[in-house]
Amino acid sequence: MGSLFRSEPMCLAQLFLQSGTAYECLSALGEKGLVQFRDLNQNVSSFQRKFVGEVKRCEELERILAYLVQEIHRADIPLPEGEASPPAPPLKQVLEMQEQLQKLEVELREVTRNKEKLRKNLLELIEYTHMLRVTKTFVRRNVEFEPTYEEFPALDSDSLLDYSSMQRLGAKLGFVSGLIHQGKVEAFERMLWRVCKGYTIVTYAELDESLEDPETGEVIKWHVFLISFWGEQIGHKVKKICDCYHCHIYPYPSTAEERREIQEGLSTRIQDLYTVLHKTEDYLRQVLCKAAESVYSRAVQVKKMKAIYHMLNMCSLDVTNKCLIAEVWCPEADLQGLRRALEEGSRESGATITSFMNTIPTTETPPTLIRTNKFTEGFQNIVDAYGVGSYREVNPALFSIITFPFLFAVMFGDFGHGFVMFLFALLLVLNENHPRLSQSQEILGLFFSGRYILLLMGLFSVYTGLIYNDCFSKSVSLFGSGWNVSAMYSASHAPAERGKMALWNDSVVRHSRVLQLDPSVPGVFQGPYPLGIDPIWNLATNRLTFLNSFKMKMSVILGIIHMTFGVVLGIFNHLHFRKKFNIYLVSVPELLFLLCMFGYLIFMIIYKWLVYSAETSRAAPSILIEFINMFLFPTTATSGLYAGQEHVQRLLLTVTALAVPVLFLGKPLFLLWLHNGRSCFGVSRSGYTLVRKDSEEEVSLMGSQDIEEGSTPLEDGCREVTCEEFNFGEILMTQVIHSIEYCLGCISNTASYLRLWALSLAHAQLSDVLWAMLMRVGLRVDKTYGVLLLLPVMALFAVLTIFILLVMEGLSAFLHAIRLHWVEFQNKFYVGAGTKFVPFSFRRLSWKFSDDRA
Repeated sequence: MGSLFRSEPMCLAQLFLQSGTAYECLSALGEKGLVQFRDLNQNVSSFQRKFVGEVKRCEELERILAYLVQEIHRADIPLPEGEASPPAPPLKQVLEMQEQLQKLEVELREVTRNKEKLRKNLLELIEYTHMLRVTKTFVRRNVEFEPTYEEFPALDSDSLLDYSSMQRLGAKLGFVSGLIHQGKVEAFERMLWRVCKGYTIVTYAELDESLEDPETGEVIKWHVFLISFWGEQIGHKVKKICDCYHCHIYPYPSTAEERREIQEGLSTRIQDLYTVLHKTEDYLRQVLCKAAESVYSRAVQVKKMKAIYHMLNMCSLDVTNKCLIAEVWCPEADLQGLRRALEEGSRESGATITSFMNTIPTTETPPTLIRTNKFTEGFQNIVDAYGVGSYREVNPALFSIITFPFLFAVMFGDFGHGFVMFLFALLLVLNENHPRLSQSQEILGLFFSGRYILLLMGLFSVYTGLIYNDCFSKSVSLFGSGWNVSAMYSASHAPAERGKMALWNDSVVRHSRVLQLDPSVPGVFQGPYPLGIDPIWNLATNRLTFLNSFKMKMSVILGIIHMTFGVVLGIFNHLHFRKKFNIYLVSVPELLFLLCMFGYLIFMIIYKWLVYSAETSRAAPSILIEFINMFLFPTTATSGLYAGQEHVQRLLLTVTALAVPVLFLGKPLFLLWLHNGRSCFGVSRSGYTLVRKDSEEEVSLMGSQDIEEGSTPLEDGCREVTCEEFNFGEILMTQVIHSIEYCLGCISNTASYLRLWALSLAHAQLSDVLWAMLMRVGLRVDKTYGVLLLLPVMALFAVLTIFILLVMEGLSAFLHAIRLHWVEFQNKFYVGAGTKFVPFSFRRLSWKFSDDRA
């Protein structure tokens, strides 16, 4: 897996790839995922690069495969997705595969086109059949009817038409029949009336069954209509209106015999079309089933081939145009694997001259690579969301594995809730190989990707729940309380002791609303509870006062320790980057400023816990007052926590006051002294010259590197670096801003850790309210209805516990834990200004067919 403490050391390598072996070498590199390519053709347009034709060929193959997948899904054919990833196709097989896919596409398009034509003709014939069946009842004619004879209804039946005038004009009667969409009937009839001025008779009838539209394939309701009109001019208008409303027009038979002949011919043609259509569909399904067997492997191969050509477009050609030169970032631990991959690719291509590589020095900052596994990946993602670590700086993810779930558990401390979360995460961990979980894209996928974070958060919540002695807001007496109530009764003590102590008797017990246990009475307090809070506090009226004091002080102690640890980790960064002056001029003043104030606050809290007992607790001074008096220098003498407290506090304030100017001015003045007294040269490490991007101070530091490390000559291979202009004002302002931010941040960040206390209190109170409003009501009902009521009450309690206390409160505590790590902890040492190492790896490609659908 590699080290989580720092990112891996990287080197810049130059690959010399023979033109005939470049494809095979990159295929081997893509399978192993060892290197990140640098674009050597940034100034060249994407359309002017050498392998743009090959990329277009891959895109054409992707288009064909997407069409095949679309047709396979349309035919409801299962699409196999194998787990094995086939290698990129050899160059000899690419043209053959392209020819096969193009031929298959042409055949499928032709068969599909013929199938659609047959289906459209079949639907039109079915519509024609329904139209003839329905319109048979519209117009009834006599057997002696002749086409030239005009039959009009009586004038008194329709006064809108002047039939006598029409007869005088010698107009002929015409018919237009067809089908129209159900929703267009009213508008269609209104348009006919307005345009034809009433010289039409429209008859409708709704079909009993829904038919499929030949054009769109949608199953809709249809109306059969028959329009009778007089005159050719009216007939043209009627046909245009039918076209505007997308009516399906079919010829209307003149006689009953003609109608019968048409119906017989339609039934024969429909049967023939059914037969031909079934055979066409069977053939199409056979072709698609055969294509489905190989479409997955071909899609994978095409994607790999396209990725290879994209990388080849980043390479540059030598002067002879026979060799490709590539520059890659590679972890130093993988250099041997890189050489083996180049040898393997050259061997597969059959070239006589193998490709080779060599490392080159560089002044650029390498990308950051931190190898993770399924357990550490979630914690590393939390850190990377803040910012990818700078090259070789300390990685906070290693420590977040413990501190993140612990701080979450401090805010979420409940044994029952933590155990439920632990069981849910354990279920995800045990079923992590299930394909539906690993491929889920919804909220379950988020839970699955952070399953190990949830597991530790639940486990730590169980621990803090035991410390708080909280299980669904109720205390659990595992070891028995350390308080003895019977010792408070006066009968258990000698008569001489009764007058000195406030003891109980029967009268006090009967008439007092609140009874107070006095730990100074012998036998009342028998010793601390072995693990966590004593369960008797769950019955106390001052329970919140006691727990608030405990959790508030605990939050301050944890916060200061967390921030101090962050400052200490910054020392490791300064040692690694050979900036020892930062330790003395930055880290040590920061530690002194933090510890002399807030570290002393921790000392006072722990000292008061250890020194003062139940007998002397009333005489104990307030820590808050003592801490405020440390800065105010009161004129009146105070009792204090210990002898000589005033002198110790003044010494600590003096050290704090002296640390501030050192923090503000020490580093800029030291860099100015180095710049005026030394020449500028590069800092050599790992075979290349390192100049960090944001290192204005590096310029002045380079001159003193020999003195600081005790070495006189530069290492071999180190290149001289041109010294940039030294800007003392910029360095001074940067350090002043950093110092002000740190000094003020120590106060605000310490107060920010009080969220541990606040969210713990909120979680406990919500849990208590939920228990009081539901479970307590259900448990207090008498036995007659209690059993029937308890089941729905328990179900509602479980649902509200999961959605309010586990999901909502858990998300709140999760976000606050992230904030404490990003702002209060990581800003003490973590820059997070690096770039992530993105290797050329085929495993990063997506093989899902959903991405290929058109």
